[in-house]
Formats: sequence, structure tokens, C-alpha cells
Amino acid sequence: MAELDNLYREVILEHYKNPRNKGLSQDPGYVTVHIKNPSCGDDITIQTLFDGDVVKDCRHEGHGCSICCSSASVLTETMVGKTLKESKTIAENYLAMVSNKPFDPTVDLEEATVYAGVRQFPARVKCASIAWQAFLKTITDRN
Repeated sequence: MAELDNLYREVILEHYKNPRNKGLSQDPGYVTVHIKNPSCGDDITIQTLFDGDVVKDCRHEGHGCSICCSSASVLTETMVGKTLKESKTIAENYLAMVSNKPFDPTVDLEEATVYAGVRQFPARVKCASIAWQAFLKTITDRN
């Protein structure tokens, strides 16, 4: 189990040090949602570009702890190319997983599974969730 924990830490640190899809677009076609958690200082903006029912691009910008920032990076990699239905299902299952609520283990969360251990630390659940909540809001705000 310690080897798995170390692997999870490595993935989180890699995405924190070398974030993917970081930087916002000026393209007005992107749906942009900003969320700030004043209690801890996490501050994330998620942008999603939709092509019909498919997530064409997903970007992030912000600052916060390693869990917050790395999960935003993982989110953006996970969602590109997914349909709205797939991406919503993934995000909802991820949020349930990190919150220690029932979730569907057959849903492929890809690299986002590394955040499963967050549920053991209730104070960190918001850190792991903020970008994913913003992403779900880009889906509802797209119309």
C-alpha cells in the first residue's frame, strides 16, 4: 500500500510542478467559472470550450495548495474529448469519491483516482473539489 501512496503523491506533485493546460484563453467561446475558497485561499478559474456535446478544450488558472492546483491540471486532461454526459458523470463520481460518498467504481476516473485518499482528510476535500465544481458549473452555464 505504501508503494501505491507514493505513486499517488508522485502524480500529484508532477501535476503541481508541471501543470497541464494552464493559462486562460481570450477566446469568447470558452465558458469561464471562477471559484475562490476564502477559508484556505484556493482560487481557481476553469474554462471549457464545447464543440456541440463534446469538451473540445479545458483550461485552468489560479493558485492554492498542491492538491487544489494539481487536481485542476488532472481535470483538464481528463475532460478533453469527453461528451457532456461522460464528463458530467466523471466529475460527479470524482466529487463523491473525494467526499467519501457512494460513487460508481466502474466509472473510469483516469488519473483522478489518485485523489481517493483525500476523503481521509476532511479539511482537504474542498481543495480537491474546487476545480471540479467549477468545471460542472461550466457545463450548466454553457447555454
